[in-house]
Amino acid sequence: MSLKWTDSLDIAIELDEAHPDRDPMTTNFVDLRRLTMQLEKFDDDPNHCGERILEAIQSAWIEERE
Repeated sequence: MSLKWTDSLDIAIELDEAHPDRDPMTTNFVDLRRLTMQLEKFDDDPNHCGERILEAIQSAWIEERE
């Protein structure tokens, strides 16, 4: 299964597993975008990402961490 930008919850789970020591609340959008694109399962156009998508991923990651 490949991940797309719209798979915010699945991306959040993968980020949480890949970066257990990183605080999602202090991760800026530039780093969040880079970390998402580095995920092994991620396969989407980098240009299809915007602030709302990154907000959704970050929110899901924060919720996953809690």
